[in-house]
Amino acid sequence: MKIRRGATLVIASHNPGKVREIRELLGPFSLVIKGAAELALPEPEETGTTFIENALLKARAAAMASGEAALADDSGLAVKALGGAPGIYSARWAGETKDFSSAMARVERALKEKHASDYSAKFVCALALATPDGETAVFEGEIEGALVFPPRGDKGFGYDPIFVAAGMRETFGEIAPATKHAMSHRARAFQKLIESGVFTS
Repeated sequence: MKIRRGATLVIASHNPGKVREIRELLGPFSLVIKGAAELALPEPEETGTTFIENALLKARAAAMASGEAALADDSGLAVKALGGAPGIYSARWAGETKDFSSAMARVERALKEKHASDYSAKFVCALALATPDGETAVFEGEIEGALVFPPRGDKGFGYDPIFVAAGMRETFGEIAPATKHAMSHRARAFQKLIESGVFTS
């Protein structure tokens, strides 16, 4: 699978924050990036049981619907004391309105209900690339850290304001986007994607 400079790549996400972050990560490759919402693509039901299964499902659906290569990201927060929850249901915890302030409050409530003293967590990202003719490739990245409450910072998106990466003091919601892009779970998965040589000049 090869995607050449100047080609169109569909990002199989209706999350504008995620599309923006992926567009920045892929900036050096001079691709024409289109979000799923921009193309009015339907959101497939995420019926997979792992991040990789859901990423593949979304990438294949977007590639078939658009006729272009598509990249899907399935990512989420896995909290150790909650048995890995919210995990693949991270977006669903934010509800139909994608209200992550209520999702972060739900995580805090769940930890308090368990009287948890261990707030360790990790962000996981699975990337799936699919072409309309059925070729696929997957890449995964993780970053370990711990949760803090109340949420801090208005940068980033999703659960970023409660996540502090190992060795850092600031949350992902407080650090500069460029700093996050250099170290996040998504950055690590993208590094593997880029090193695979899929994108060519």
